[in-house]
Amino acid sequence: MLGDFMMLIPGLKERPGAECRLIISRVDRVLKAFPEVVFADMNLRLNLLWVSVRARPGVILDIACCMKFHVPEAMLVGPKTS
Repeated sequence: MLGDFMMLIPGLKERPGAECRLIISRVDRVLKAFPEVVFADMNLRLNLLWVSVRARPGVILDIACCMKFHVPEAMLVGPKTS
């Protein structure tokens, strides 16, 4: 079983090349630290990171928290609650 989640990194595509590459390398390091990650796609046009993971309780929150620590501007995308 797989689970998916998305993270938005606002303004990533507008950053200078070196700064953008630095952020992407941080994202890459975080994702490589989790063996549950099976697929990731960084869409620079949308500033959106899509990640698919093997199901494990709490893995999405673990990755999202680690990503937020290393890339503070990253935001987990989720449904709007009322």
